[in-house]
Amino acid sequence: MHSLLKRQLRKYLSDDLESSPEMARFLEAIGKSYENYDDKLSMLHRASTISSDELYEANKKLQNEALQQKSILTSLENAIRSLTENLNEEELFGQNIKNEFNAEHLATYIGNLAFQVSEMTAEKDKLLKNLELQNQSLNNYAQMVSHDLKSPIRNINALMSWIMDDEKEKFSDTSKENCFLVSQNLTKMDKLINGILNHATMGETKEHRVSFNVGDVLREIEKTIYVPENITFEYANNLPQIFFERARLEQLFMNLFTNAVTATEGVEKGFVRIGYEPDEVYWKFSVTDNGKGIAPKHQKGLFQMFKKLETTNNATGIGLAIVKKIAVLYEGDVWLESTENEGTTFYITLKKNS
Repeated sequence: MHSLLKRQLRKYLSDDLESSPEMARFLEAIGKSYENYDDKLSMLHRASTISSDELYEANKKLQNEALQQKSILTSLENAIRSLTENLNEEELFGQNIKNEFNAEHLATYIGNLAFQVSEMTAEKDKLLKNLELQNQSLNNYAQMVSHDLKSPIRNINALMSWIMDDEKEKFSDTSKENCFLVSQNLTKMDKLINGILNHATMGETKEHRVSFNVGDVLREIEKTIYVPENITFEYANNLPQIFFERARLEQLFMNLFTNAVTATEGVEKGFVRIGYEPDEVYWKFSVTDNGKGIAPKHQKGLFQMFKKLETTNNATGIGLAIVKKIAVLYEGDVWLESTENEGTTFYITLKKNS
């Protein structure tokens, strides 16, 4: 029993009662009840303390989760507002997003949007599959037509050559000239068919990449084309060693070189300069000539099929279209700067790791 309580009780007990065994047992029972009360009070205090700490931690966790959810809802709200503004729609799925916004509407909207995205993805896959089939059919058609046309054209050209060899003494000068024009146009048609076939099938097969020096390859191209004595080729000193599809690079520069030579044939001292600009992502080249240049009105659409500036028999109008397709195939681009009677510069970029 608590000492103060025991003292207070004994003040009011007589000597007989204090020494009575029954009173002693009574006081002992009182003492035990107080001990149980203290224990229970202590346990209740400890439980309250523990519950308070747990409630504090739980409340703190709930506050953090509430802040996260609020942040998420704010981000989603901003995303939806941006969508509605870009779509120029103030009301989507029957809800005025700009004037009313809550989590329930947001969930409904996201669900509907996910459904729309799923439908659009399925439609996109279907369109891509159809496009792939159409491209395959177009390429097959181009190869078939090219094969069917090339054979009779070459046969006709051969026959014209035999006729000229056998009958040239009987032909007048006018007839000889006409036969020459026929043969020349047949050669042009053969080149045109080859160009169409190359453009149609480009990208179907993956060339093997090899390491080579660009300067060496470009000088070899220069030797394979006709270059008049009034034109000189100038190469940058920093042309790189690259790991690339050599055949396609040759095809690209062959067309650019041929165009540059054609443009500078009438210049007293013509030049074709090949430049290179180092870059981390792209191979960046340029081909500059001081030829006749290209008028602004003719620059638009210059890289389209059959677009040509020259009316000569050798021009097919496919060369620059092939240059453009090669650049795009390697995630790059091609463009030009030109001034009439001063010259033209073609800029080419090809992605290194495409």
